[in-house]
Amino acid sequence: MTVNAPSAFDPIAAVPSAVSAPSSSEATEQRFLKLLVTQLNNQDPLNPMDNAQLTSQLAQMSTVSGIERMNGTLETLLAQSNSGQMLQAASLVNRAVLVPGDRIAVGEGSSAFALDLPASAGSVKAVITNAAGTPVRTIDLGALPAGLHLQPWSGEDDAGQALAAGQYRLQVMAANGSAPVAAASLVIGTVAGVSQDPGRGISLDLANGQSVSLADVRMLR
Repeated sequence: MTVNAPSAFDPIAAVPSAVSAPSSSEATEQRFLKLLVTQLNNQDPLNPMDNAQLTSQLAQMSTVSGIERMNGTLETLLAQSNSGQMLQAASLVNRAVLVPGDRIAVGEGSSAFALDLPASAGSVKAVITNAAGTPVRTIDLGALPAGLHLQPWSGEDDAGQALAAGQYRLQVMAANGSAPVAAASLVIGTVAGVSQDPGRGISLDLANGQSVSLADVRMLR
C-alpha cells in the first residue's frame, strides 16, 4: 500500500509486522485492518486514498484469506488420504501381490507370473533365465489379445526337471510379424513391510528385496 504525498506517513515502515509471515488467517486479517486504519489516519488530507484503491486492497485481503483457508483444507484432506493409504498398505503385509518386475522366486511359493500387452500380439514368448543369464525355460504363449494375462509356471525347466530354489529372471517378448510389441512383465511377490518416502509416497517392501509403489499393485492373491 502507498500514499500519494511523498511526505505522508509510511504505515509499512511504521508497522513492519504487518508484512511478516502470518501465523494464522485470523492474525493476518487483524494485522491488515490495523495497517489499513493506520494508513487512513495518516494519509494526506489534500490527496486522500480514493475508493478504487481502498476497494482493491480489501479485495486483495479477501483473496489471500480465501487461499489460506483453501490450503488448510487441502492439507487436511491430504493427511487423511495418506493415513488411509498407509492403513491399506499395512493390511497387505504377508499377502501375495502382482506387481511390475522380472524376478521370479522359485521355491518360495507360487512361481506364476503375468504379462501386460498394450495391443494384441501375433506371437508371445516368456523366457526365464538363471543367475548366470542362461535360459532355463522358454514358454511359447502364441497369439494373445491386449490386456493382462496370468501365466502359471511350476518352476520346471524345459526338460521338465524342477529347478533349484533361488531367484530367476523373466523376459517377455511379443511381436506382430517383425514389429515388436512392448510387453510388460509382472511377478508375484510377498509383502514383507511398508515404508513411506516423501518423494515416492507409500511403498511395499517385498520379500525378494524389491520395492514397489502401492499404486503399482495390479492384483492380490
